[in-house]
Amino acid sequence: MLSINLKLILDSILSYIIIFISGLVAGGINTLAGGGSLLTLPILIFSGLPPNIANGTNRVGLLIQSIFGTAGYHSKGISSYPFSLYLGFSSLIGALLGAQIAIEINPYLFNKILSLVMVTMVLIMLIRRKSFKVNLPERTSGKYLIFSLLAFFFIGIYGGFINAGIGFIIMFFLNQVNRLPLVKTNATKVFLVLIYNSGALFLFAFNNAINWKLGFILALGSSIGAWWASRWSVERGEGAIKLILVIAVIVMALKLWFY
Repeated sequence: MLSINLKLILDSILSYIIIFISGLVAGGINTLAGGGSLLTLPILIFSGLPPNIANGTNRVGLLIQSIFGTAGYHSKGISSYPFSLYLGFSSLIGALLGAQIAIEINPYLFNKILSLVMVTMVLIMLIRRKSFKVNLPERTSGKYLIFSLLAFFFIGIYGGFINAGIGFIIMFFLNQVNRLPLVKTNATKVFLVLIYNSGALFLFAFNNAINWKLGFILALGSSIGAWWASRWSVERGEGAIKLILVIAVIVMALKLWFY
């Protein structure tokens, strides 16, 4: 009996370490590029959590890392306010709808959707050839603002529902449509995740769909990764972010292969 209990304790400690490390990596990836949830969400599911609770638990790490990431960019004077605030409100409304769908969906169906999302996001990153636009006038007002508000409502629905890989979508839209430079694109993306994920987290918590212990372990790792990455990306510039994009694709592809 003692040996069985010891094994359970060691398994729990190992699980905590894996979740912490995955949070550390995801925090950096999410802040610099996107796709961290493609790592953390499956890990939480494979640790034994039901899909809806794994989804809710993942939001704790996302919220904390977004706070640290936003603070890191703010400390370097990187911001797109008030444009980011407008998009944040639009995406928040969508996220509330998406989170409610995630809470009610059949767990088997959720796992199938997550698998398809992981494959799709990896393929998008591998085949996409269009480079990021640089040194162009920003388009954050008028018809571009209206179009962005509508687009981020639907992006918010996806963010509230599953979130995995949403960083790629947000970055592509902000850079290609709104023409934000890459570092400002990342700062805006992190702030938007902070806003809409706050609403999603509230709904998951209200429905008791969060394992708070694992959530805070994940958050501890992701907050460290997000703070470091947000400041490092500003100091090292856009080339460093592109490197992280490549690394993120490789990591996700390996995870898909072995799981």
